[in-house]
Amino acid sequence: MTKRPIFASLLLLSTALVAPSAFAQDAASEPATDEPTADQATDDAAAQDEDFDVSIPGGANSEIVVTGRYTPNVVRATPEVVSVLSSADIARTGEGDISGSLQRVTGLSVVGGGFVYVRGLGDRYSLALLNGSPLPSPEPLKRVVPLDIFPSNVIDSTLVQKSYSANFPGEFGGGVINLTTKATPREPFLTFSGGIGWDSETTNQLGYTYYGSDTDWTGFDDGTRDIPPLLKAALNSGKPILEGADFTQDDLEAIQMELVNAETSLLQQNNHIPVNWSAGVTGGTTVTLPNGELGIIATAGISNKWRTRDTLQQTSLNQDLSGDPQTSYNRVITDNRIVVNGLLGFGLELGDHKFRWTNLYIRDTLKQARLGLGTDRNQSERDILKQDTAWFERQLINTQIVTELEFDRLQVDLRGAYANSQREAPYERGFTYVRTNLPTDQDPTGDKFVNDLGGNRGDATIAFSDLNEDLWSGGVDLSYELAPRITATVGYAYTDTHRVSVRRAFQFRGSNLPISVTQLRPDYLLSDATIQLYDIALQETSAQDGTAAFDAKLTTHAGYAQLQAEIVPGVNVNAGVRYEEGKQTVVPIDLFNTGGSAIVETDLNNDYWLPALTVTWEIAPDMQIRVNGSKTIARPQFRELIAQIYQDTDSNRLFRGNPSLTDSELWNAELRYEWYFGRDQRLTAAGFYKSIENPIETYTSVSDSAVNSSFANAPKATLYGAELEVQKYFPLDTMSDAPFWQSRRLVLIGNYTYTQSEIKVGANDTTVINGVVQDAANFFFDGSPMTGQSDHLVNFQFGLEDQDRLSQQTLLLTYASPRVTSRGPSGQPDIREKPGISLDFVARQGINLLKKEIELKFEARNLTGRTYKEVQEAGDNRIFLNRYKLGRTFSLSASLKF
Repeated sequence: MTKRPIFASLLLLSTALVAPSAFAQDAASEPATDEPTADQATDDAAAQDEDFDVSIPGGANSEIVVTGRYTPNVVRATPEVVSVLSSADIARTGEGDISGSLQRVTGLSVVGGGFVYVRGLGDRYSLALLNGSPLPSPEPLKRVVPLDIFPSNVIDSTLVQKSYSANFPGEFGGGVINLTTKATPREPFLTFSGGIGWDSETTNQLGYTYYGSDTDWTGFDDGTRDIPPLLKAALNSGKPILEGADFTQDDLEAIQMELVNAETSLLQQNNHIPVNWSAGVTGGTTVTLPNGELGIIATAGISNKWRTRDTLQQTSLNQDLSGDPQTSYNRVITDNRIVVNGLLGFGLELGDHKFRWTNLYIRDTLKQARLGLGTDRNQSERDILKQDTAWFERQLINTQIVTELEFDRLQVDLRGAYANSQREAPYERGFTYVRTNLPTDQDPTGDKFVNDLGGNRGDATIAFSDLNEDLWSGGVDLSYELAPRITATVGYAYTDTHRVSVRRAFQFRGSNLPISVTQLRPDYLLSDATIQLYDIALQETSAQDGTAAFDAKLTTHAGYAQLQAEIVPGVNVNAGVRYEEGKQTVVPIDLFNTGGSAIVETDLNNDYWLPALTVTWEIAPDMQIRVNGSKTIARPQFRELIAQIYQDTDSNRLFRGNPSLTDSELWNAELRYEWYFGRDQRLTAAGFYKSIENPIETYTSVSDSAVNSSFANAPKATLYGAELEVQKYFPLDTMSDAPFWQSRRLVLIGNYTYTQSEIKVGANDTTVINGVVQDAANFFFDGSPMTGQSDHLVNFQFGLEDQDRLSQQTLLLTYASPRVTSRGPSGQPDIREKPGISLDFVARQGINLLKKEIELKFEARNLTGRTYKEVQEAGDNRIFLNRYKLGRTFSLSASLKF
């Protein structure tokens, strides 16, 4: 009689690599503990892998012998290369969102608004899953969800897999990140938390804001920014909003007067920007049933943070960047970011069968105010004042059901999910004033900022944007144990993504305005009286060539087969192949019923066979070598396929898509050495190589003093590198007999990643830009690195922690070397970001007060006071696309558990 090893639960992560939903369910069902226990820290023979036999009496003359292997390092037991961030790991870093914790993982860096780069490959080459199901993105420029919208209080653990296996989607590239939400608790609990924070460049310092609505502090507008009735009817008319046959001047004036004015256009100086704060509540319970148990968990939280950046933003038209910049602005940008989240989960266990229903809601709102002063050589080097106000709402709703059914040797995993993401940006307002520098009869001083609404001296604009994306997904995995340590799996996965995006932009136009009117502040300049008295017109500037709106779809069907087996003692093989077909379309929406569009729709219909093989050889009881080879793909993102202009609020650059982009194909190889010398202690070293056909790269151009970025397929690229990771604990009980040291240990966790990449451009290589075949050398330099790739990534954690109770003090150091963010325009040097060194300190202390558990946490971030730089350099010539100081931040928080 043969039974499964009684320690099979330790192979949880191996199961996850056969069926993604299995890890999502089982890992989260473990109790979430932030503190390591004493026995977990023990570093002796018992912490090493060991074989065991268990004899169970089976009758008068017989017994059943169950043989298994005890593996305390569960990462080692997986058939693939993975890193796991447990709730304890996440808590140790003290990060408020999951992207901050992920940047501590070997080979990972976080860029911009929470986009994870794996081994120097951009976010397009990484895949994000939630409990094994794909996620939609609320970002117009991305199909990958930004991970900074996931607060750490809703995530229980995170798995990062860098070597491809056939059970995962083909858009794997650099790796997959599987977020596991919190699940059912083993005992009832209720926890309240709250915190405040201080930013040295923001809090109690000068910044700018605007009123908006009464409820802005919650992240929800009270209706002030709703599109007014007359404008809504005009938008739905199918006609461009211009003066002419369809709209009279009286119509346009009526529309303008319905627009909310002062509340959305009047920039206000605030000399004392408020402190950051957060609050949350989490609770859970378990209900015992006749044949199992039902677990319920719920969490809700809100954070309100401010950030002011005093930026220098420049451009140059000269190839060697010589001379004065074409444009140069000092711009103060104040962001008020409010994140609201909620999770409701149910977990049902009936014998060996498990069912899980998870519902997640995240709303991430950015209220932004910008004021800039600078020069533009196209404007005779006159001083130019620019002010902008904006409100960006990002929202994600996700509901999913995961089922794991156990039938002796057969395991059936089912998963289904629906997710909706939205992004709304109402009332994006911009005003430009120009200093006259010329005396007139009406203005003898000749030193005033004026705005003549679309003439040669200033303008005023407003825009409304809306994005909606629905994602349906499902899958089934059947795993059968053919023999001890031999499991075969087949599976099917389906996704259907549908995105609609619309952006309507307008300009206010004046004619022969008196100088006294042009000097008015924005809310007076566009007041009802001014609009009527001077016949100010509203003119739509949305492109009428089909780029103002688009409809995008991606449907994938995939089937795979995989075999996981120990072919000889100590040698394990995980081999599989995936067949995946995907149809991707991006169709311009003819908003104005013109009967055609100058923009050709994109229709990509491709299928691939994607093999994967990983061999793990145990060369010693505590050492093993892994070899992996695979093929994966990367598809263009929706926004990259439509020639609609969009402004990125973080980089202050304009982006435009390229409908001619095609899929990228990657061949991957890795050799890895792993030494597990104690429980949760290890030394790993790896070398990796990737060959990429048609990689998608960002390039930049300058037109009319504006920096524009777009996308193109480079002919080929290669990427290779090496990783080194060490995690070691040092007990401190030998230092002294004092009770303080008896349960404490020193924690050293460090990793280093070296990466090199090269774009290959031959003499006859071409690329296609908006349907036109062009010489690839006009856009890419042979031998230049890929965008997003840093040569060096360093992470180091040095900490002291108590093994018997919560007491942790940790220093965290992160370094990323310069990386290219975009190809330089017109033969100029590439635009490079210089992330630099960041040093953080996190202290967590648990105390008992009145029989209640209280956790206190202190965080000090960016102690080095680094400056963010995005720069072009040619010899001694330097142009800063973005430069600003990153403030030192300090926060104190507490949680009370009942």
